[in-house]
Amino acid sequence: MKYLITIIGPTAIGKTALSIQLANHFQCEIVSCDSRQFYKEMAIGTAVPHPEELAAAPHHFIQNKTIFENYTVGDYEKEAIALIDTLFQSNDYVVLVGGSGLYVNAVLKGFDSFPDIDPSIRSSITTSYEKLGIGYLQEQLQKLDSNYYKKLTSENPQTLLNPQRMMRFIEVCIGTGQPYSSFLNLKKSNRSFTPILIGLEAERSIMYQRINQRVDIMIQEGLVAEAKNLYPHKNLNALQTVGYRELFQYFDKEVTLDFAIEEIKKNTRRFAKRQLTWFKREENTKWFDFQTPLPTIVDYIQSQL
Repeated sequence: MKYLITIIGPTAIGKTALSIQLANHFQCEIVSCDSRQFYKEMAIGTAVPHPEELAAAPHHFIQNKTIFENYTVGDYEKEAIALIDTLFQSNDYVVLVGGSGLYVNAVLKGFDSFPDIDPSIRSSITTSYEKLGIGYLQEQLQKLDSNYYKKLTSENPQTLLNPQRMMRFIEVCIGTGQPYSSFLNLKKSNRSFTPILIGLEAERSIMYQRINQRVDIMIQEGLVAEAKNLYPHKNLNALQTVGYRELFQYFDKEVTLDFAIEEIKKNTRRFAKRQLTWFKREENTKWFDFQTPLPTIVDYIQSQL
């Protein structure tokens, strides 16, 4: 039997540290499913593990892409599953870690299967978006798939600001004549492993304190300079991310630096709350306080083997 030890939870809760401890205990490798740590240009703002952490255990899907690539969750699923299957040839364990719920689901359950869409439809939608902005995409999705629009509004509003994903939803609606949501959860891929889900959590006040501290550390480590280098590319999909958007507003002279930093903290806290809402829906997850000793978590994993 092969086991994918999967660590989930909100940002800044300690997933990286636990993943390294578990990888060392089970003498296995780590596969990241943080959808922003893929990008080599975004090290500080995405809290990429430090060199000493990366050296403590073999890591995969860390800074392996560039922001100029159009990299989708479907692409990640194919590459991650291929890698995980390879790692399982020499080990019974792999650690999967990250806070991107959609990417975790893609690995554990498979990505939903959609029909091919005429490329001219995407081209037309892109042209309209470039003229009319994100509001156009939101209006189209609300009209073409009102149920999915409502679901995103309540559960994952960040997606409504992501033009690439919004254009994908709309092209499926137009290209098939069916709501995008009608293709969800129809067929899941079979997996060759058994997942063991470990969730990390903390009291809300502690979680928020950790987030605020992390943002302060990012600023000290040079986040403003990193964002400044990326500013010319601010419209790229990869950069529609908390920590960069707020600083781009500062560079545009729309807000002060102090205000931008406070907005990063506030928006990261909101993001963490949404992460918890998403992950709490995952059945068969064993939740632990972030300060739980390693032996307790290892004992639980052993009990699932």
